[in-house]
Amino acid sequence: MRLPGSRTLRAAALGLLVAMSGAGAVAGATQPAPCSAGGLRAAFRVVAGSAGAGSITYTVRLTNRRARACVVSGRPGLRLLGAHGAALPTAVAPDRPGTGAAALIAVGHGRTAIALARFSPDIPGRGEPAKGRCEHVAHRVRVSLASPGSGSLTGAVSPPTPVCDHGRIAEGLLHLSAVGG
Repeated sequence: MRLPGSRTLRAAALGLLVAMSGAGAVAGATQPAPCSAGGLRAAFRVVAGSAGAGSITYTVRLTNRRARACVVSGRPGLRLLGAHGAALPTAVAPDRPGTGAAALIAVGHGRTAIALARFSPDIPGRGEPAKGRCEHVAHRVRVSLASPGSGSLTGAVSPPTPVCDHGRIAEGLLHLSAVGG
């Protein structure tokens, strides 16, 4: 005697069996630990040829200095710093609000996770001077790790630049760089 929906039931049972057998393989594998600030090197570098329409793109770069892979995710927090370490106005927002999901990015030894950051270095925002620099020049950036991971680290801004509109930066999610550090 065949029960109604027995084909669906068999398919579900088969799916469960496959999932359980795969789960054993995954459970045996070791997931990299979250990256710590001490194991990374940070940099904020211009993307060559990205300037246009009053804005420019830089990359937030997190390079793994440790021998083992580690995991990062999301959008790192940013704080621009002046030549002598003073905090500068910084206002980071998602590049595409409400879109995209953060993935866990396994960063191997010497590999780099990057996030794109777009801003204006020369169009002043409300309340900024119309002539001359809109803001002080950022020479360094403090990068705070998003979950998983912990801590913050500083890196060079290359080349140093002002970030107009009171430090407004549109930042994307981290992803693995196609090239090494």
